[in-house]
Amino acid sequence: MKHVAAYLLLVLGGNASPTADDVTKALASVGVEADDESLQRFMSEMEGKDLNEVLEAGQEMLAKFGSGGGGGGGGGGGGGGGAAEEEKEEEKVEEEEADMGGGMDMFGGGDGGDY
Repeated sequence: MKHVAAYLLLVLGGNASPTADDVTKALASVGVEADDESLQRFMSEMEGKDLNEVLEAGQEMLAKFGSGGGGGGGGGGGGGGGAAEEEKEEEKVEEEEADMGGGMDMFGGGDGGDY
């Protein structure tokens, strides 16, 4: 992927047909080492091809796969209405605060000493 990314960046930068050396130099400029075998394979696959045509062909291939994961279920239909209101009106149970016996603070003592 690093070779593809560097190739695309070089094309976007104005180099219509980057060479393997161009890709290697671009990667080296950001401290990344190129894998010669992988780069040569990529360059041989791109040889004589128009980048725009390659990208369009890739988009057509991806379109065959669909859109990916399902988009969650649809919203529920409207209900009777009356039952929902009754549930909302139920009394909430109040939380009781525990009495720590007074004098307790965050650090466990209430003597006011230096920290």
